Amino acid sequence: MGGNSPCASCKLLRRRCVKDCVFAPYFPSDDPHKFAIVHKVFGASNVSKMLQELPVQQRADAVSSLVYEANARVRDPVYGCVGAISYLQNQVSELQMQLAMAQAEIVCIQMQHDPIVPTTPQISSYQLLDDKSSLLHNHCFNFASSSLSTNVNIYDPLKRESTFGDIIS
Repeated sequence: MGGNSPCASCKLLRRRCVKDCVFAPYFPSDDPHKFAIVHKVFGASNVSKMLQELPVQQRADAVSSLVYEANARVRDPVYGCVGAISYLQNQVSELQMQLAMAQAEIVCIQMQHDPIVPTTPQISSYQLLDDKSSLLHNHCFNFASSSLSTNVNIYDPLKRESTFGDIIS
């Protein structure tokens, strides 16, 4: 800030906050933890170089990203934010699978209630329809009963805490 109160970075580094301090707009003195965690993970010199290489309009987003990554690295030193992304991708995959199973069950139930009526009545097509509908009925019944008892879990041998505080399994 350069004025009365030094920014969080200058306070932590115990130096005088100059008027054109690169950290001052992004690390205010009332939030010292924000810079402390970024400094711990990336180092003040590296952060300063990164910010000086960026256009002014992109610096706030860069600081936000650095703070997020630093927090993720403190929670999960090995994977960082990639661990959180992986966890969320696994959740999306599991939910997509559950959605597909539910949609298939809906189709099976609809087929049971609304049998297919052939457009041109022929004896062979009726017989074929009966064979197909009984096959579909048996498959849907087996699918519905098996999907109710099936619980899909994605196994990860490394249990770790995600960025959101949950245990990743």
